[in-house]
Amino acid sequence: MFNSDDEVWSKDWLRKRVGASDDDLDRLETLLSLLVLETEKQNLIAKGTVPFAWSRHIVDSAQLLTHVPRETGTWLDLGTGAGFPGLVCAALMQSCHFTLAEQRPLRTEWLQRAADAMRLDNVDIVTANVSQLPDTKYDAISARAFAPLPRLLRLSAAFSTKATEWLLPKGRSAKQELEDLKGWRHMFHVEQSVTDPQSGIIIGKLLGPK
Repeated sequence: MFNSDDEVWSKDWLRKRVGASDDDLDRLETLLSLLVLETEKQNLIAKGTVPFAWSRHIVDSAQLLTHVPRETGTWLDLGTGAGFPGLVCAALMQSCHFTLAEQRPLRTEWLQRAADAMRLDNVDIVTANVSQLPDTKYDAISARAFAPLPRLLRLSAAFSTKATEWLLPKGRSAKQELEDLKGWRHMFHVEQSVTDPQSGIIIGKLLGPK
């Protein structure tokens, strides 16, 4: 089911770069097993990505942890979908409390089952769109393929302080989206993804509107 070389590389990366333990890897294996089964029922991930799910979904999510302080206490993941990056990061950083927001009930039902199976007690699954979320501030905010950058910031700036770390995987559009961003004071930059040299992650702090 999974490409063996990809799995070996991914687990080695997780151990070396984010300090994943054997228990952490077991939780991630549980996530992937459940994901493959559920993808037969609802379109969580493209079936063509399954053989390389360890790098394409697990490492791709976990790399965000290399850009936040380990003392980060609260994290909001917007549009969590199949649990990326929220469930992966929560499994690897259990000292941090994660709020995973997803507006599709079928997805949040599955996310809760996955979190329970992974024995994660640092995760809240919320069925809501962004406008329905409580006005809470977070230490970190992530969103993977959620919305174009200007709209994303308009919708979610209320959850941020000047100290909040934003982690926004943007694929190949990262550099262009950041160059085109207007109306905000920020300290954003683009980091190259470790899983795709042509993909970027917008990372940094939002200072407020101009």
